[in-house]
Amino acid sequence: MLSVRSLFQEILDNDESFRLFCSIAASGESQGGWENGRIAALVPHSQRDLAPKITRHGADEDKHGRIFHALMKKRGLEPVEVPPDTDYTMLLERHGIGLAHEKLKGDQPLTVQDVVTYLAHSRVTEQRASEQMELLRRHFADHPDIGRAVRMISHDEDNHLAYCHEELLRFAYTGHGRAIQRTLRDCALAEIRIYRDVSLAVMAHMGHVLGWPKARAVALAAGIHAVYAYERAVGWRRMVSLRMPERRDALGEPATTAEHM
Repeated sequence: MLSVRSLFQEILDNDESFRLFCSIAASGESQGGWENGRIAALVPHSQRDLAPKITRHGADEDKHGRIFHALMKKRGLEPVEVPPDTDYTMLLERHGIGLAHEKLKGDQPLTVQDVVTYLAHSRVTEQRASEQMELLRRHFADHPDIGRAVRMISHDEDNHLAYCHEELLRFAYTGHGRAIQRTLRDCALAEIRIYRDVSLAVMAHMGHVLGWPKARAVALAAGIHAVYAYERAVGWRRMVSLRMPERRDALGEPATTAEHM
């Protein structure tokens, strides 16, 4: 029977598919680390109190990239080039979601609206990351090879999501509410479409590596399209709501390390 656990277990058990999975994940995390580092450096003077939290966010993403590289190294594997159609982070940027890399590569300070855009984009993408890691934690938290990494990354992603909620609410209370809701909606609708396309691409590449029969590939693609249909109808709304999190000041604590993965 096809299930999330059996599907990921198959990917985990094969060196080539595991290497592809970790390479894709590491690339996205490292890109997120760079983006957050540049945003922290360019935060406007009026929002400098946010810089340490943004820096911490970026440091966590860099750490996650190192974790995925360490998991490959542990099995004697080298990273592979990430197929462009599976590059979630770059596809989001290419479709105008978040802050443009051209802006981040410059030296001009960001505006308050830029910071709001960054937080709204992060709130949407961290929702996805938190849910994905929760799914893996549910099935593989006690796995001898990846369990510790899954638990650590899942904890971090939950912290990132809590931080986005708290900071966006702070901006909403100071008059940015309408801009936040508009940006969240635009980001969410774009993200679910890109997530669908990336999911289809990842499964196509995995199917090629693992030699899946056509019937299985078709069933997986149908499932991905069904998830998109639900998200396009109502599911996107979970990505735009804001509530004060139980974890307050989630990125104000010292970062954990990625030693001994």
